[in-house]
Amino acid sequence: MEDDSLLESFWAVTRRLRERTKITLEPWHVSPSQSRALGVLSRHGEVRLSVLAERLHIAPRSATEVVDDLQERGLVERKPDPTDRRATLVALTPGGVATAAAIHEARATEGERLFAGLDPADRTELARILNLLREAR
Repeated sequence: MEDDSLLESFWAVTRRLRERTKITLEPWHVSPSQSRALGVLSRHGEVRLSVLAERLHIAPRSATEVVDDLQERGLVERKPDPTDRRATLVALTPGGVATAAAIHEARATEGERLFAGLDPADRTELARILNLLREAR
C-alpha cells in the first residue's frame, strides 16, 4: 500500500467483489439486488414486501420492482397476508428455493477464492474489523 490510502484500497476490494459477484450470478441471470432478495426470502421465509424492502435497505418501490422481476421468472410468488388483507406476502417458489440454494453455494465458493490468500488469523482479524465497520453508526 505504498501510494494507496486505506480508503482507496477498501474501494478497490469492493469493486473487485462487485465484479466477481456479477460474474458469479451470470448462470442464473439475476442481478445482485435480486440475489439478495432471494437470500432474504431463503433465510426468513415469506415476508411482507415492506419487510423485504427493509431487510434489503431499499425503497419499497425498488423492492416492488425486484419482486416483479423475480415473479415474472417464476422464482417468487405473491400471496395475501392472512392477518391483514391489505398486505401482500412474498415467498419463494420451488424454483426460487433451488435457485437461492445454488446462488448461496456459488457465492460461498467465490468467497473462499477471494479469501484464499489469507491465513486463518488474518481471516479472523478481517472479520473482526469488518464487523466493527458494519456496526458503526
